[in-house]
Amino acid sequence: MRSRLVLTVTAAAAALTLPAIAQQAAQPADPPATTASPTPAPATSPEPSAEPATSRVSRSSGPDESAVEEVSSLNFAPPPAPVEYPGWARRDVRSVGKLDPQQQGLGAEPWGTASGAFLSTLMRRMETPLGSRWAQIALRDALLAKAEAPRGVNPVDWVAERAWLLLRMGEADAARMLVAAVDVDRFSPKMVQVAVQSALATADPAALCPLQDGMRKHDPAIRPLVQAICSSLAGEPQTASGQIDHARRYGRIGGIDLALAEKVVGAGGGGRAATLEWDAVDHLTAWRFGLATATGVVPPDRLVDRAAPRLRAFQARAPLLSPQQRLPSAFVAAGLGVLSSQSMVDLMSAIYETTGAGDLPNSEAWQLRQAFVAGEPAARLAAVRQLLGLGKGPHGQQGARVLAARAAAMIEPDREFAEDAPELIAAMLAGGYDRAAERWIPIVNSMNDEDADRAWAMLALAAPSVANVGTGRVATFIRRDTSPGRQRSALLVAGLAGLGRISTDTANSLNRRHGLGIGRVTSWTRMIEAAAGRGQAGTVLVLSGTGFQTADLAKLPGSHMYHAISALRRTGQDFTARMIAAEALSRT
Repeated sequence: MRSRLVLTVTAAAAALTLPAIAQQAAQPADPPATTASPTPAPATSPEPSAEPATSRVSRSSGPDESAVEEVSSLNFAPPPAPVEYPGWARRDVRSVGKLDPQQQGLGAEPWGTASGAFLSTLMRRMETPLGSRWAQIALRDALLAKAEAPRGVNPVDWVAERAWLLLRMGEADAARMLVAAVDVDRFSPKMVQVAVQSALATADPAALCPLQDGMRKHDPAIRPLVQAICSSLAGEPQTASGQIDHARRYGRIGGIDLALAEKVVGAGGGGRAATLEWDAVDHLTAWRFGLATATGVVPPDRLVDRAAPRLRAFQARAPLLSPQQRLPSAFVAAGLGVLSSQSMVDLMSAIYETTGAGDLPNSEAWQLRQAFVAGEPAARLAAVRQLLGLGKGPHGQQGARVLAARAAAMIEPDREFAEDAPELIAAMLAGGYDRAAERWIPIVNSMNDEDADRAWAMLALAAPSVANVGTGRVATFIRRDTSPGRQRSALLVAGLAGLGRISTDTANSLNRRHGLGIGRVTSWTRMIEAAAGRGQAGTVLVLSGTGFQTADLAKLPGSHMYHAISALRRTGQDFTARMIAAEALSRT
């Protein structure tokens, strides 16, 4: 089991002490300093060295999770600006971002008075992917918000930390936006390393060229190959060929990694032909993915299928690959939250346009079209069922719901479709169509079986106009819950309590009677309650991300659900709170 940020240090409380917890306002302490641990550069792989020799940070284990390497945990002062830059051309590194925080519901100061070092440590240690698609979406928007850097952190390194977390979440385009918003001559060593990873994640070798000087110290192994690539792109094929030959004789990199660099040199006009032999390759790295994709090469399925979800998300938006080549990874990306429902529909539309007439009736794109335009409601519903069966694995299955979301929202509620109600509602909520899902309340209320319980629970949490929920209906759900340890009941009660749809007394009573564990108090619960009390919407989202570090929502503690939902609602993020709570019930 991979190491996790230690946030749970106190024992469980017997009852749910909601008011007391909500009133606490302890300031989170700065994280302890890291210790030194030298990390030599790899001898056979050109993955950029991620750790300067003076830091130690946790790594994900396993070859399929090496698509992106960890970066430095230290803060470095940025280099002095060259004199040739006029002042009016400078961009303010203290406020970097693409989204208006107030329009995103984060307020004017998303980070408030929180310590930048504390937030940076939380972000750096956050395990990805997050267990909730909607938690990822909200956190991505917070990281993209244009707001003043928090206190106690180098502004350039703060941008790097945000971009680095976005990359680990699979958000390559969002990370690139942040990297591109900082003048290159102001890059700190950490920012250089993140910029290298961003260039590879977006399959853009040309973006490596301005970073060559910064690679001299921390990424010396790949620098000769980058020099050759950049020489080729600059129209100097003979120089590029000589640099490749020199790297082959004296460099530390060979095999597929050197061949990929040579292929990019050839694609840039270097006159080189490279043969790619994947048989001996057992995993993908960012280097291998980035250079292969930049030349339109798709690595073997066995490597892609084993790759970390974030790498699948990188592939899903790679512009040099065909829509059909991107589709399998697009389901994973949509399940993560990287691609929206509209993005999935657009991708399917592109596939539809490039599919021959004879092959269309058997294609996924045809099923999507039928889900929208078939003449009879039953035919549209049948097509939606086909779409919902396309995804593979937890992320892929959620991605299929995202794809079908809009088509599901267009199906009029009907008692004849009651059997399909739970999956239709889950699909609508995966795409954020909460008001369309709300229309199914009368149908669900007329049902009385296990499907009714599942559909009712999602609507009780997600429907925008629900003010409160009857205690008897909640008790019935708990009584019929067969999940291990009544986990689904714990998530339901926690979500309802966090949203204020059941009273504190009711939540306390259900928690005691059924042992749901919602009243557990930890250092994490105290920190997120304190951040909510101070109105720090961005800090709440970062802490929510740390609370959702699980690949399986069935293992999410009910106390994490309650405090995250409560904190989001208290900081004006009601929609996100409802979607996260309902998603947990749809995926467990």
